[in-house]
Amino acid sequence: MDIRVAADAAAAATDAAQWVARQLRNAVRRRGAATMAVSGGTTPALMFADLAGMDVPWSKLTVYQVDERVAPDDHPARNAHLLRALPLPASRLRLMPVTAHDLRAACRRYAATLPDRVDVVHLGMGDDGHTASWPPGDPVVDSTQPVAMCGVFNEFVRMTLTPPVVNGARHRLVLAPGSAKAAPLRGWLLHDRSLPIERVHRTGTVVVVDQAAAARLPSSPKFS
Repeated sequence: MDIRVAADAAAAATDAAQWVARQLRNAVRRRGAATMAVSGGTTPALMFADLAGMDVPWSKLTVYQVDERVAPDDHPARNAHLLRALPLPASRLRLMPVTAHDLRAACRRYAATLPDRVDVVHLGMGDDGHTASWPPGDPVVDSTQPVAMCGVFNEFVRMTLTPPVVNGARHRLVLAPGSAKAAPLRGWLLHDRSLPIERVHRTGTVVVVDQAAAARLPSSPKFS
């Protein structure tokens, strides 16, 4: 695990965007195309805004969603709205089909569109230590399917990539600035198994936080 501490949330977003852009360029150079799965929430907006102005091979990039709320397409809580910041052709965007009548069948269809390995999976971290849509105590973290449904979490049922897909990615980025992330970040680094983010593999994972989130980092942590 590589932990990077920026001065503030804006600087963390820029650092994360630069790292992502570099990984995507490397993927295109090595394999001719790149894939990325992105999370929602409030934290990614700054990163997406920075990424939109960077040297990214947009025409060769396919973007998937890590998770999405089950809500109508025009609902303000939908994560899909954040992706409008990216200068991405519509043909290169794979939105989760959360308006489908049969959501379990929709999970299987979405899973069929995923590559064997995603190049970059972007994750956040909640104040409760959740990531993706893996709420504390929800059995979705034990799913063996690539895409699954979690129960009601903060008012919404959600569709989410599961640990096998996230951990099978070539690279993982966790962007988690803010003082509210200090306690769960410490717990994660100390292997608190009650935190869903503990399911994320540490090898191949870059964590970008700000000074506020880093305030409770262990003095001699074992990050591996």
